[in-house]
Amino acid sequence: MKKTVKIIIGIVLLFALIWVLKYFRESNSEEIVDFKTEEPYYTSLDTKTVATGKLNPEEEIEVKPQISGIVDKIMVEEGDIVKKGDMLAKIRVVPNEQSLSSANSRINSARLSYDNAKTLYDRNKILFEKGIISKQDFENTELSLNQARESLSQAQNDFQIIKRGSVSGGSGANTNIVAQISGTILEIPVREGDQVIESNNFNAGTTIATIADMSKMIFEGKVDEAEVGKLEEGKEIKIILGAINEKEFPARLTFVAPKGIEENGAVQFTIKADVDVEPATNIRAGYSANAEIEIESKDSVMVIKEALLQFNRITEQPFVEILTGDNSFEKKDVELGLSNGIEVEITEGVAMGDKIKVWNKASDENNDDDD
Repeated sequence: MKKTVKIIIGIVLLFALIWVLKYFRESNSEEIVDFKTEEPYYTSLDTKTVATGKLNPEEEIEVKPQISGIVDKIMVEEGDIVKKGDMLAKIRVVPNEQSLSSANSRINSARLSYDNAKTLYDRNKILFEKGIISKQDFENTELSLNQARESLSQAQNDFQIIKRGSVSGGSGANTNIVAQISGTILEIPVREGDQVIESNNFNAGTTIATIADMSKMIFEGKVDEAEVGKLEEGKEIKIILGAINEKEFPARLTFVAPKGIEENGAVQFTIKADVDVEPATNIRAGYSANAEIEIESKDSVMVIKEALLQFNRITEQPFVEILTGDNSFEKKDVELGLSNGIEVEITEGVAMGDKIKVWNKASDENNDDDD
């Protein structure tokens, strides 16, 4: 029994020895990893931010009626170009029976006052001619007559406006809705036969049409709070329209909101810019657009690819590994400057000619592609 145990133990030890020898042999036969390196170089750097938004007309108005009624006729269509004063629609007035009755009653009262003033005037005129009353008494009577005449005329005009929509209109009179500015008809939210409400101090009124000058466009977008402090009004920017084959338009920043609005946990600030639109370009209101804004730029600075940077896990201090000998590298802390997301400026820690290790797999694959 003891002999069998000894044999088993011997076999186990033999296999263990073989495994250890094989392990060391394979470890010693592994090739030394040969890391690729890259050198710093000089280039121009600029950082940009992109604001998303829309392209809208600078001047856009809603045309509303000054009197309630029914849309009798619409003379334009969406997309039509109109000039200031052009007829857009006609409104047929439908009088309110109560208002009409009250206006008629005021006419009757004003007529009675006028008839009475006329009678007093005729009588006093005779008395004045005979020298019975003074000139002042006669002039007071004449004044009363003129006031009564004016009140009657006003009551009659009010009746005509309530009944027909205008003082001089006939039985089928309509109020005319005209364009307040020259431009393009963007929208006509009503149809013939729709009832509309007049615009007054208590009601915004019904919109008959929306007109905009499409030759003057502005970009309205939003930028993050991290970038808004670097923006300046008057700065030249670039507007890109995806709807027109990524066409670019020059623009000038005219407004940066003094107050931000929180959206989805981030504070956003509204910006506006005047856009130079070519007359031949067919621009439509509401196009989605991106504003490309240059934040900062530097010429001829020493940079490396950001992929070469490594960061200390504790201090988060950036560093690179510089080749010092035969496949040996030394860590060097670096100070960073401007970055565009691909390249980063090195202000301290690296000199021209240093060979920096390409340490990560992604950079290695990119290097191979470049070769």
